[in-house]
Amino acid sequence: MSETPRERAYPVQLVQPDGRRVLDPEYAALVADIGTAELRELYTDLVIARRIDTEGTALQRQGQLGLWAPLLGQEAAQIGSARALRRDDYVFCSYREAGVAWCRGVDPAEMTRLWRGVAHHCWDPDAVGMTNPAIVVGAQGLHATGYAYAAHLDGAELATVAYFGDGATSQGDIAEALGFAASWAAPVVFFCQNNHWAISAPVRVQSAVPLVRRAYGYGMPGIRVDGNDVLAVLAVTRQALARARSGGGPSFIEALTYRMGPHTTADDPTRYRAAAEADEWRGRDPLDRVRRLLERESGWDAEFERAVAARADAVAHRLRSATLAMPDPAPETLFDHVYATPHAELERQRREFAEYLADEPGPAQQGALA
Repeated sequence: MSETPRERAYPVQLVQPDGRRVLDPEYAALVADIGTAELRELYTDLVIARRIDTEGTALQRQGQLGLWAPLLGQEAAQIGSARALRRDDYVFCSYREAGVAWCRGVDPAEMTRLWRGVAHHCWDPDAVGMTNPAIVVGAQGLHATGYAYAAHLDGAELATVAYFGDGATSQGDIAEALGFAASWAAPVVFFCQNNHWAISAPVRVQSAVPLVRRAYGYGMPGIRVDGNDVLAVLAVTRQALARARSGGGPSFIEALTYRMGPHTTADDPTRYRAAAEADEWRGRDPLDRVRRLLERESGWDAEFERAVAARADAVAHRLRSATLAMPDPAPETLFDHVYATPHAELERQRREFAEYLADEPGPAQQGALA
């Protein structure tokens, strides 16, 4: 069984904002396999995640999406944790984890279906081991706990991860999930991306003490990590997942990061937070940190930079072109995927809706009636 993390005076950090490494033998050992090649791969993921987010935001601003939840500034928290997962692990996300979706193998062409309003979902969860965006704040914590406990009963050596924000820690669903998971030793990792703002509510109104301490009340280990340090996030998530898979039960990770943009594209953060705060966090940019580390360790060159940019642009092009080409769904598909198993009542409603559509006057008839 993996060692239970202890409470630390400072968040786990392995790379400083200027790219210098931090001497931490305990957590550095958990990412000892990450050499220059692997670090380049992580940097590529970070850039692609940001590029996906930039394109999603632009599409919404251009009227092509109804809504988009930006992840700008939170790339390291998502990439570092997602790259710690095994294929048979299962992710239960909120609505901001496009970077996690990328790491799980979601096709960028599928990432905007829900946000464009052409489907009830974006991707097939079972194909990638990740649920679709959850709009109900905190509900995914219970789903992750139930799935993890069921897998444990079945003898499967897997873990689940529930992603949520600092605001969700004040939701009853998360409290219930923590209690259930701790009581039944469910193999679930609660991953809190503390981006400091729950829409316009600062994190200080969610808790008078660090959020990670909420885990201690449930008898659950918790750890704080620099959420803008991709290596530190990778290390602590690997530790928590190993503990879960080996029967050690749940863990709570509080990744300290910052939402650089709006809560969603329907939000204006300039109305409730100071520009100086964002400027301070801009100096802790997770992408710049890895680039500076690579420069210090001779892992950076112009050719690599161009290759990463080209790959990110290709991903963004696929996301954009697929979004613009998405057809409007046929009205009767409203009944698809509502239940796992069809039943008589659903089929009755489908037939009635089809009859209603058949009786509706077409465009030519509407013109004649006018």
